[in-house]
Amino acid sequence: MKLLSKHIERDSSGTVTLVPEEGEDMWHTYNLLCAGDQLKASTVRRIVSESSTGSTDKSSVRIQLTVSVEDVYFDTQAAVLRVNGRNIVENKHVKLGAYHTIDLELNRPYTLGKQEWDIISLERIENACDVSKRADIAAVVLQEGFANVCLVTENMTVVRQRIETNIPRKRRGTTTDHDKGLNRFYDQIMQAVIRHVDFTIVKALLIASPGFVKDNFYKYLMENAIKMNSKVLLENKSKIVLVHCSSGHKHALAEILQEPAIQTRLSDTKYACELRTLENFYKMLFNEPAKAFYGVRHVLKAAERNAIASLMITDGLFRSANVTERKKYINLVETVRAAGGNVLIFSSLHTSGEQLTQLTGVAAILHFPLPDIEEEVEIEEEAERRAAQGVLGPRPEDDDVEEDLTISLGS
Repeated sequence: MKLLSKHIERDSSGTVTLVPEEGEDMWHTYNLLCAGDQLKASTVRRIVSESSTGSTDKSSVRIQLTVSVEDVYFDTQAAVLRVNGRNIVENKHVKLGAYHTIDLELNRPYTLGKQEWDIISLERIENACDVSKRADIAAVVLQEGFANVCLVTENMTVVRQRIETNIPRKRRGTTTDHDKGLNRFYDQIMQAVIRHVDFTIVKALLIASPGFVKDNFYKYLMENAIKMNSKVLLENKSKIVLVHCSSGHKHALAEILQEPAIQTRLSDTKYACELRTLENFYKMLFNEPAKAFYGVRHVLKAAERNAIASLMITDGLFRSANVTERKKYINLVETVRAAGGNVLIFSSLHTSGEQLTQLTGVAAILHFPLPDIEEEVEIEEEAERRAAQGVLGPRPEDDDVEEDLTISLGS
């Protein structure tokens, strides 16, 4: 991402002009856009003109249009970003208030205006424009007859190609059909690697599978690289790492990236740090549950007491259409940082982010145990349930306590 200009006023309103240079920049833009924002960009509009004779002519023109954002759609596989909204600046081709969908394009600038630029959005721009923070990893996750060729960046895990083929079983006395099927399968994977993996960028190419499938594919890959005299594969042989995993599905990436050998190679990346912190959280939740909490209520209470050592939160929570809800999470981040805690914003397009989403999207490791938080939250939730049901007064157990006290005083 390239930053062309930034104008932020004292009240936090303002505009930034950015140029998306690669697919991941579209993901950053998707996270920046909120309903009510103003987006100015180059777009194509279909125009219908009518001649004096009554005949109509259809044509397409490229124009600069500014819309008030209403809906945003992002295709993770194609890295396509579409923004729908009403035109708010007069244009001879588009009436004020008319709807238009802008397809943002790579290497074409856009200007984004907000009533309030929060710290999360500004940090995302800063990180997106910092080339040094790139850390791409390529991975082939496979099992016999099934493979995923993936690209893992700081913010996304994208399946570049899924390969599925039927491999004939071995027959008694002959393995010819089976071997031919395997070779066709391996060749498809090899072609996908050549097509999708840019070795000038990636730190490593991970080849992972259950059993010996990875070893057999690696042997096929190197033998054919020599036959084809593929300099790309031969010169980057040192970047290829073989790893064991449980299956050829995308979710196996999480276990692959937690391997000590892989962690060593990727120790300085954001994604590796997220995985380590999440693993530490699970261990703490099992061994010392009073020092590990998930769920908004629990984590907010821990933050109020300046108890959070590490806060984990998914980027999806900052995309909430509810402004109050969004500000709640921004305030949480600022509170934890002000108290000296570490904040990790997980990408919902990573397996680690998917795991955190299953834990409500927010979790924390504490400096010290707070066993009373669980009871406090239970009391609050019970009071809310009773209020929603129209039940007034103390909880049943509180009635029992009062009755016991009356009997005791009476005797």
